Amino acid sequence: MVKTKALKAAFPHTIPVLTGFMFLGMAYGILMNSKGYSVGWTILMSLIAFAGSAQYVAITFLTSVFNPIYALLMTLMINARHLFYGISMFEKYEDTGKLKPYLIFGLCDETFSIICSAEAPKDVDRNWFMFFITILDHGYWVIGSAIGGFLGTMVSFNTQGLDFVLTALFVVIFVEQWKSQRNHKPAIIGIVCSVLCLVIFGPKSFIIPSMIGILAILMMMQSPNENEKDMAEGKVQ
Repeated sequence: MVKTKALKAAFPHTIPVLTGFMFLGMAYGILMNSKGYSVGWTILMSLIAFAGSAQYVAITFLTSVFNPIYALLMTLMINARHLFYGISMFEKYEDTGKLKPYLIFGLCDETFSIICSAEAPKDVDRNWFMFFITILDHGYWVIGSAIGGFLGTMVSFNTQGLDFVLTALFVVIFVEQWKSQRNHKPAIIGIVCSVLCLVIFGPKSFIIPSMIGILAILMMMQSPNENEKDMAEGKVQ
């Protein structure tokens, strides 16, 4: 009963992710198939890796000369933002018990956004609410990947430009966050820092410096008490 209530409360919050992840996952599955990887490999990657943009990049790693050091560094750079997500989730995940390992594993951009902005109803267990948001989002990605893999075996596709769907989803999430928040300073700081770091460090190396810059500026703008409150609410990104 507790789990059913949590699932029913969590599902409506994940509908936008369902729409986005189905298309993103399908595009990923089609791309994997176009490189010679079967549906089984696609599903396995989405189940175990579940890294979104890093999975798209991994297609290049899988189809080129194996270089583990380069693969490690590139994946770290692409997903470095999760270090900052993790810091801001300390208090939210503090008392989640046996659910904590999966909550940590399944934390992606979209799940982070929902958990930070959505509140569980008073009669719903908060931990299970967060768990079902996480597992639903993960499931959407796996199902979308599987569908894309199957489609790739049946129909020939021109895969040029398919990887842009991930960028499109990030833009949509940013716009939704902008509309839902009255204070736009963090968003503006994020844009300015990202653009400056892009100019200074280039497109292949700007992610980590921009994240550090954004975090440093936001921390300097807030008093210790305000910073602790925002970290708990997931507003420092």
